[in-house]
Amino acid sequence: MPNVESITRGLNREQRDAIAHTEGPLLVLAGAGSGKTRMLTHRIAYLIGSGRARPREILAVTFTNKAAREMRERVHALLDADARGAQVATFHSTCMRILRREIAQLGYEPGFAIYDQADSLALVKRVLRALGAGVRAWPPRGVRARIDRLKNRGILPDDLVGGDDEDTQRFAEIYQRYQTELRRSNALDFGDLLVLTVRLFETRPEVLDSYQRRWRYVLVDEYQDTNPVQYRLLRLLVAAHQNLCVVGDEDQSIYAFREADIRNILDFEKDFPGANVVRLEQNYRSTQPILDAASAVVAHNLERKGKRLFTERDGGELVRMYEASDERDEASFVVSELLSWRDRGVRLADSAVFYRTHAQSRPFEEELLKYNLPYAVVGGTRFYDRKEVKDALCYLRAIRNPHDSESLLRIVNEPARGIGRTTIERVLACANERGVSIWSALGIALEEKRLGGAAFKRVSAFVELMEGFRAEAPGDSIGQLLARLLNATGYVAALEKEATVEAEARLDNLNELLSAVEEFERVNAPGVEEQENGDEPRDLLDLYLEQVTLLSEADTLDPSDDRLVLMTAHVAKGLEFPNVFVVGLEEGIFPHFASLDDPSAVEEERRLCYVAMTRARDRLVLCRAETRRLHGSLRYNQPSRFLSEIPGELASGDRPGDGGYAVGGERFPAEPSAGVRIDFSHAQWSPDDLPPFQAGQRVEHPIFGPGSVVEVAGSGSDAKLRIRFDRAGMKTIKLRYAELDLLN
Repeated sequence: MPNVESITRGLNREQRDAIAHTEGPLLVLAGAGSGKTRMLTHRIAYLIGSGRARPREILAVTFTNKAAREMRERVHALLDADARGAQVATFHSTCMRILRREIAQLGYEPGFAIYDQADSLALVKRVLRALGAGVRAWPPRGVRARIDRLKNRGILPDDLVGGDDEDTQRFAEIYQRYQTELRRSNALDFGDLLVLTVRLFETRPEVLDSYQRRWRYVLVDEYQDTNPVQYRLLRLLVAAHQNLCVVGDEDQSIYAFREADIRNILDFEKDFPGANVVRLEQNYRSTQPILDAASAVVAHNLERKGKRLFTERDGGELVRMYEASDERDEASFVVSELLSWRDRGVRLADSAVFYRTHAQSRPFEEELLKYNLPYAVVGGTRFYDRKEVKDALCYLRAIRNPHDSESLLRIVNEPARGIGRTTIERVLACANERGVSIWSALGIALEEKRLGGAAFKRVSAFVELMEGFRAEAPGDSIGQLLARLLNATGYVAALEKEATVEAEARLDNLNELLSAVEEFERVNAPGVEEQENGDEPRDLLDLYLEQVTLLSEADTLDPSDDRLVLMTAHVAKGLEFPNVFVVGLEEGIFPHFASLDDPSAVEEERRLCYVAMTRARDRLVLCRAETRRLHGSLRYNQPSRFLSEIPGELASGDRPGDGGYAVGGERFPAEPSAGVRIDFSHAQWSPDDLPPFQAGQRVEHPIFGPGSVVEVAGSGSDAKLRIRFDRAGMKTIKLRYAELDLLN
């Protein structure tokens, strides 16, 4: 085992102070890029290396799988095998493991399914239909978000107090039915993982006592992002020993919409009297001009403890500012910069574009496609959310837990096997009548002969198919099981028969899923992680389904891909890039219009801007547009107040037509490599000039490039075309504005 001196070597004085304070509550205020992950991992190694704790007595929680994985790898590198047994995981993964062992005490089965957001939304829609709640009065996404917010505050249906008005009573009915259906399916959503763990600890003191004695040291990353239910969980776990070390930065609290409470970090010393406080202010990421500019912005907030970030890096370019005429000029400028940097050997993957909302990505995507530059939109459709991938995973989930009603409803007629809506409605009615899951209702409907002859045969065949796979599943590898499933169900055959561009792409995605499963099996030995933590080993299918369900948006980024990354500033948290563009810095855009009448919301927007700025290591470029077409309307926006909060000596400004701009001390003409500018403002063709189009034709678009026409809807200049572009994917374009060339 390495000695203590080797563990603390290379740390600055404040980091060493934080590591050495092992007993009692500790608040580490860690500024952006100040080495908090290094401090946390070295603290874990110090606790073990100094003999103060055995590995299994340590719990370290964070918010993303990426951060947890990085922490585990660093601890293992410091201590080799001596770190095995320390629990380093996300809040959700930690609670999931607790519930796998203990949830029977709450009346659930240990093999529960975990519903992601799509599953949860599908269940909300089913509940609303069953209760006759109209979607106009009760938009499903709004209902799901309201339920999620309540769970983040630790509130279940039985906790709803008061509210005699009709809206409150109706929502309570919907929420109660939602929880009832989850329980029938032996399923939990993300919020349940946390709130049920808290309920378990609050109602089973002997269970809480066992975990308090097990985890004698609790460490929490990104404490400023904790919500009320996470706060309650932590207070329960450390009540007996108070050995709680939290690391966070109030200036990076940006998740109030998820019920994150900045008061958790601001009031830490009040909540834990006698707490020690250490500030980490030395930044190891950014240049001083970037740090000074970001600090100048966030200094305008009132809700903060305050810190001064500094770096030992020499020099650094001033923060660049660019004022575009509109959103297309903004995108053209960004891509021009990227092209000039690429000519100097800068990889596209070394740059990122951050915006406030996903709707702002379109002009950047169009401009990047024009120059055939690869990019990734983080926060678009995840690989695991694509229809065919989700279908395949739902087959696996239904085999593992047949009472998972949402998975079963998704696959019962996918691919089409003649089990129609009428049959499904009868089965749903049976499930509601008997208070059972869909799987149980299928059995009842068959046993009691509630289905007609043809429906009876089709449902019987489906049930027999699933039961056969359930019996054989334990002996198969996941990859073998999935491959046999896709063939036996006819899923692959249906796509091959379709023989379209979309079907080929979906088959490619299924092959990629099989590759991902095989890779997972190669690097994960059955039960190893559980054995390290003293738990009962579980099979790989359970572990795989949990992993893909708990993945976050940023977890899927592959740093080896040389492509530009586009993402919202919220998703960017925890990441860093040599070059960062923050775009759309206008009043009503960033800060968002919904925050403008609420001073505390404006402060959160300012913190979000601070987070975006401090992701940059070497270059930071801030952009705004004089006019912007967004959500179908043209806006004339004032510059964001955040731009005016940056001292003039820290920034250099560029304006269209000012004769050029600087990169690395060199001067270049304005708008280099401008290329062909496409005018989208009016029709380029008259109706008489429009050529006929039909499905199967190859066409070329000036922005999206070549593609194949999939469908033509309507006629004449009002016709709409669905086109699968080779690079840009599926697009629907009105023919009047399409400017298409026929290639065949």
